Amino acid sequence: QVQLVESGGGLVQAGGSLRLSCAASGRAYAMGWFRQAPRKEREFVAAISWSGDETDYADSVKGRFTTSRDNAKNTVFLQMNSLKPEDTAVYYCAARLYSGLAYHSNEYFYWGQGTQVTVSS
Repeated sequence: QVQLVESGGGLVQAGGSLRLSCAASGRAYAMGWFRQAPRKEREFVAAISWSGDETDYADSVKGRFTTSRDNAKNTVFLQMNSLKPEDTAVYYCAARLYSGLAYHSNEYFYWGQGTQVTVSS
């Protein structure tokens, strides 16, 4: 069983930064980040392989967000820089028991509780 606990969300001014953390109680392999704004569908944000050598990002966050992981601590991070109001959403981390990247929510079986990120104008 894998349980995920997210932290690091909050309110930030446009142009600011936040760092989200997702700690897994069990062994996690590839992980991903998704976000969901009110009245919008959940969308892919970033993914990272088990080794951390492979990452990928949605076009909307490419160049601004960076995901990384510390496997010794079984934790994945999402560093968010140059935040924009359109980044406002609930952010979820997710894990799957495979090592490779995945981009769709139905490819992940374990989910964090979500953390609110609000970016003010």
